[in-house]
Amino acid sequence: MTAETDMSMEVLMNSENPEKVLKNMQPFINLMMNYECALMEIETKLKVLNTEFALLHNRNPFESIKCRLKKPISIVEKMRKKKLDITIENIENNLTDVAGIRVICSFPEDIYTLSELLSKQDDIKVVCIKDYIRNPKPNGYRSLHLIVEVPIFLSNEKKIMKVEVQFRTIAMDFWASLDHKLKYKKDNLKHPEIVAQELKKCADTITAMDYKMQEIRNMLED
Repeated sequence: MTAETDMSMEVLMNSENPEKVLKNMQPFINLMMNYECALMEIETKLKVLNTEFALLHNRNPFESIKCRLKKPISIVEKMRKKKLDITIENIENNLTDVAGIRVICSFPEDIYTLSELLSKQDDIKVVCIKDYIRNPKPNGYRSLHLIVEVPIFLSNEKKIMKVEVQFRTIAMDFWASLDHKLKYKKDNLKHPEIVAQELKKCADTITAMDYKMQEIRNMLED
C-alpha cells in the first residue's frame, strides 16, 4: 500500500492536528488493505490454476500477472465524476475497479479457459462480464473483463471484496499499452481521426495474428 502510506505521511506532515487526520484516514487505509488482500486471493487462485494446467497440458495458460490498486487521487476523481459523496461505503458499493488484476495469456483460447476455471470456484461470484474480445470497443480495444467478488478472512471477520480481472493476450496488451501512451498526443492532432483509423487497423492485424498463432499451436498439438 505504498501510495496510501505516502499520501498519509504527506498529509500528516502538513497537518496541525496529525492525530485527528490519522483517525479520519484510518478507515480508508483499512479499506485499501482489504482490497490488497483480495488481490492476493485472486492472484493465488490463478497461480494454482496455472501450476495445475502446466502439469496436465505441459504448458502454461498465462504468461504473467500484474496487480494494482487504484491510486487515492484516481478514486476521488472517479467518485466526483459519478457525483457521489466520498465515503468508505460509497467506494465499496459504487467502484468495481479499485483492485485490479491483469492476466496476460498467450492465446485467445486460453483466456476463456482460464476465466471459466476461475469463475467456477465456489467462493468466487461473478458480478459482471464485459467481453471486449468478441465485441471490441470502436477504437479496437480487446480484452475480457470480469468483476468478481471474493471473500477475505481477517482476524475478526470475513469481508466480501470486488476485484476486476482483465484477461488479454500478449498482443492485445501490447496494443493497449501503446494506445494509452499515444492517447494524450492524439488530443493535440489536427486530424486525430486518421490516427484512430490506423490504430484500429493495427488492432485488427494483431487480432488476426493472435488467432493464426493459436491455429498453428493447435496444428502442432494435433
